Amino acid sequence: MSLLEAIILGIIQGLTEFLPVSSSGHLELGKAIFGDHLVAHDSLTFTVILHFATALSTIVIFRKEIADIFKGLFQFKWNEETKFSLKIIISMIPAVIIGLFYEEKLESFFGGRIMFVGFMLLVTAVLLYLADKAKNTNKSVSYKSALIIGISQAIAMLPGISRSGATISTSVLLGIDRTKSARFSFLMVIPLILGKVAKDMMSDSISLESNQLGVLSAGFLAAFISGLFACTWMISLVKKSKLSYFAIYCLVVGFISIIYALMNK
Repeated sequence: MSLLEAIILGIIQGLTEFLPVSSSGHLELGKAIFGDHLVAHDSLTFTVILHFATALSTIVIFRKEIADIFKGLFQFKWNEETKFSLKIIISMIPAVIIGLFYEEKLESFFGGRIMFVGFMLLVTAVLLYLADKAKNTNKSVSYKSALIIGISQAIAMLPGISRSGATISTSVLLGIDRTKSARFSFLMVIPLILGKVAKDMMSDSISLESNQLGVLSAGFLAAFISGLFACTWMISLVKKSKLSYFAIYCLVVGFISIIYALMNK
């Protein structure tokens, strides 16, 4: 993999991790359109580095909130920080169950199934459109809503369903304040990404060779910087009810994907 390819893949990962357009869906589309050349050399090591970069960008954006949460937790009291942390844990349960017990089944939905990706992008488009039209409130995330949002996150493990789009849309449709929805959506994924990175780091497939450091560093920086931009931008867009633009994008790309799949049967 060249430095340019690493930077391009890093930017794509950083943007699509936070913008509601499905990073996994776009990766599958890239494989189909450009072949496996770009992605075949995108080893597990490189993938782990990119995911760690986007997790780090989230931590930087929400550093104050995260610091407050840890400060509250170490008071060892039943306070707002403890309650919020419990809600995060509850939201993780569905995705953890799917990841642990249905990993092979989940992987079967990947591998060039462009028709499926196209239909899932249409589902994402509908969710974003409905959320954009929903009335804004001051409601906070409850334990029940945390579980429902967590189920949305688990479903979003399918290629074509945007994780941020599904979780934020579900939150808004449940009547939760838009800003709180975006905050919860981005914070709830940090433990999952870090857990996945840790799991992959223990894999025998992970290797850090000296001749890869330049490429890995370029991909990391590209994903980190674009992630900072995308995360900040997404929060602003949710506040301003601008999700319909992404709904249109997912709708167009979804139909193009379906047509492409039909023409290449």
